[in-house]
Amino acid sequence: MQLYTFFRSSAAFRVRIALNLKGLDWQAVPVHLRRGGGEQHQAAFLAVNPAGKVPALVDEDEVLTQSLAIIEYLDETRPEPPLLPAAPLERARVRAIAQTIACDIHPLGNLGVLRYLKRELGAGDDARDAWSRHWVEQGLAAVEQMLVRSPHTGLFCHGDTPTLADCCLVPQVFNARRVDCDLDAMPTLRRIAEHCLTLAAFCQAAPQCQGDADVA
Repeated sequence: MQLYTFFRSSAAFRVRIALNLKGLDWQAVPVHLRRGGGEQHQAAFLAVNPAGKVPALVDEDEVLTQSLAIIEYLDETRPEPPLLPAAPLERARVRAIAQTIACDIHPLGNLGVLRYLKRELGAGDDARDAWSRHWVEQGLAAVEQMLVRSPHTGLFCHGDTPTLADCCLVPQVFNARRVDCDLDAMPTLRRIAEHCLTLAAFCQAAPQCQGDADVA
């Protein structure tokens, strides 16, 4: 099993967490998103994923893309430990938290969006950082309320075992701190993210622990 990944990609970070939680044997194939104009745009990687994005997972010669689809595939084919609850309403709640992060927050701070802001719209570094902070803080504030208002919130986003929601939350909190977001008003999600990082599966998936970390 091979994972095409970039150490700082939050989408790839999600999948690394899931692979580790499942205890699977996998190999990282680094794709540097900045070097040489971005290795994701090169023909070798486009042959793997025509969208030119990480992550991409190769399992038994089949290529899977999109982090949430990959994680749900892993959950369906390697069901222990489960990353989605059994009850339909609870599964929907976990998916809603995960998609709020992966579909509402993350795309607005994606590398391609930030490059467009700079190259096409002339936004400077301060303006791009302000853009990122605005959308991340607004989105995570919504996640905080989803967590606070539900009796299903436990040590993790849903109950006392990690789920798909936690696979998404931890990378987004990591990115929020990178751009100096104000998370003071979000104690619940901060508590959950900190608890996740007491587990080896989350720590070993962190950007600074990857073989391609800080490669120029």
